[in-house]
Amino acid sequence: MQTAQVRREQSSERWEPQEWRPLERAHAAAVEQLTADRLRRRREGRAHPVEDFLFDYYHHRPGQLARWHPGLGVRLAGAAERAGWPCYRVEDATAAVDAAEFVRRRGRAVAFVRRLLRATLERPGRFGCFGLHEWAMVYRAGGERRHPSWPLRLGEEGTDAVVEALPLACSHFDATRFFTAEAVPRNRLRPTREGQVAMEQPGCLHAGMDVYRWTFKLAPAVPSELTLRAFRLAREIRELDMRASPYDLTELGYQPVPIETPEGRAEYAAAQRAFSERSNALRRELLAALAPLPEQPATG
Repeated sequence: MQTAQVRREQSSERWEPQEWRPLERAHAAAVEQLTADRLRRRREGRAHPVEDFLFDYYHHRPGQLARWHPGLGVRLAGAAERAGWPCYRVEDATAAVDAAEFVRRRGRAVAFVRRLLRATLERPGRFGCFGLHEWAMVYRAGGERRHPSWPLRLGEEGTDAVVEALPLACSHFDATRFFTAEAVPRNRLRPTREGQVAMEQPGCLHAGMDVYRWTFKLAPAVPSELTLRAFRLAREIRELDMRASPYDLTELGYQPVPIETPEGRAEYAAAQRAFSERSNALRRELLAALAPLPEQPATG
């Protein structure tokens, strides 16, 4: 099936129901398949240290992800039900994203995301962190950790020794804010929320996952097919994130990436480079999706 972006280029701005309803249904079906396990676990009161992250951390519910948007510059015929949707304008049962209203509500967010994405794209990726952020979150924690149901592969002493033996250089504030008090001074960098634009770089796994955050936060101006691709990439990144973590998740089918060894660090860095290229491609697409909106000052 053609993506919404391709169809926009090949058709008029007005899409008839027979054009867009199949896209809407296909998107909902894809999300249902991707989130079925999450919903089942919620009903059963079970948690998953890898697959739950995108929902628990980003607070974007499966139902929200399933809602389909074509993005800017498209009018959907026969879409009267969108009259109650935020930032939509409906006239004669034809719905479109109201760009002016969207900028009024979300202009500052658009300005920030543009600055962040452009700055990240301008920087080379750094590939020497080896995923130590997850290790720093349990460093000298005395048995308290974010995933207490899962054992540490190397035990507490072995985990601490890895943090002490390798350079800790995490550039992402939302990772470092979960470091233990003992780990914070070991980090060579001092990321802050205010300094995020100045420090974000494409080699960071968390920055790659965050592309998903920016796509859904800027809905409905962003096409949902782009949001879904960002979600899929974030899932892959999270898997590497936890395979390279100190936790033993082999019971869940995740083979560890042993970053305590040279071979494991090489494997991690290679995957990190590939993810940085893919996340940069999505950053460019997201900037292109926002291009119809006027440039706004960060304080606007």
